[in-house]
Amino acid sequence: MDDRPVIVVGAGPAGLASAAELGRRGVPALVLERSEWIAASWRGRYDRLRLNSSRPFSKLPGARYARGTGIFPSRYEVVGYLERYARDHALDVRLETELERIDRDSGDWVLRTSAGDLRADHVIVASGYAHTPYTPQWPGKDSFGGPLIHAAEYRNPDTFRGSDVLVAGSGCSGMEIAYDLLQGGAARVRMAVRTPPNMILRAPLGPLFARLIVKLPTEKADRVMRKVQLKEVGDLSAYGLPIPEEGVVSRLKRLGVAPSIVDKEVVEAIKARQIEIVAGVDALDETGVELSDGTRIEPDAIIAATGYRTGLDPVVGHLGVLNERGVPRALGGAAAAPGLRFIGYIPRPAQIGKLGDEAERAVREIVTELTPAGSAAARNRRRGRATPIEASSYSS
Repeated sequence: MDDRPVIVVGAGPAGLASAAELGRRGVPALVLERSEWIAASWRGRYDRLRLNSSRPFSKLPGARYARGTGIFPSRYEVVGYLERYARDHALDVRLETELERIDRDSGDWVLRTSAGDLRADHVIVASGYAHTPYTPQWPGKDSFGGPLIHAAEYRNPDTFRGSDVLVAGSGCSGMEIAYDLLQGGAARVRMAVRTPPNMILRAPLGPLFARLIVKLPTEKADRVMRKVQLKEVGDLSAYGLPIPEEGVVSRLKRLGVAPSIVDKEVVEAIKARQIEIVAGVDALDETGVELSDGTRIEPDAIIAATGYRTGLDPVVGHLGVLNERGVPRALGGAAAAPGLRFIGYIPRPAQIGKLGDEAERAVREIVTELTPAGSAAARNRRRGRATPIEASSYSS
């Protein structure tokens, strides 16, 4: 069994930032990545994808984007940036190694992987908030005769040229994919919306404004954001998108659902009814879709922009460290159990730019525990000399 002081799970921005911060403090770390590439999640997204946050607010610690990078870096630019980051920090990344489960044994953490077991004093899980594509189990889903794919499988509009396409979901990806289809020659584009989104225009200083807003009391923050929405986007009720009853910050804090950040062209396409808003999907059959308002449509293809799940339940669900939505209870680099931390699971504006703060906090605590005095205290906690609360928090 391979022993390491610290193992990081995931070679995306959160995992790379954590490993780099450990290296800066002289602690060797092994990074596990299930795919054959660094930044795999970014490689697999659609061609049109850009960061919703601007370049100055989307940097990892001590690393700038290449000269000439756009103000909202593209998918390709983000991938290149993360590749350079891993190379410049000489990170030890083990590719094509999937984590299957984390257990504790004799006071240490044992990681069951596709390549065998690994043992570590500390584990940082940074496999991503948007890890596992989620498609609702609509009645009749398997009987639909046309293409039905998740947004994670969508690349570009080429295969949908001349088609009638339904995009189910109105988050950032759903909005952008719908516009991409429209621009790419789809004959008709409809968007199925069950819960109207809070919409905000993409702007260079948006992340700075958002960070200030989330520090306000929730009700006040909602009022400010409502005024911004009405000024920038307007009231789209006449086009099928009424103003949500729940405000931007309230929804973000309650469900971890960020607003739909879009370009002005998307809003204009909705107002021109080039992107048609319809009710949410209730059921499917061989040739069509039953919507929640009782109407029926017959698209040629369906793209489910219905979000992602963390995918953490099979890995750590037995440790009692997740909430009812499968999200870690301890966030921001805090210890979920002695020696076990999660980074990158707080949805917030300009998340990449904030991951360094989470990594720094986690690594600072890990380094403290790896010193002789701190290490002894940590071992005592893991071996059962913890308080009853601590012991129960990660019992199997």
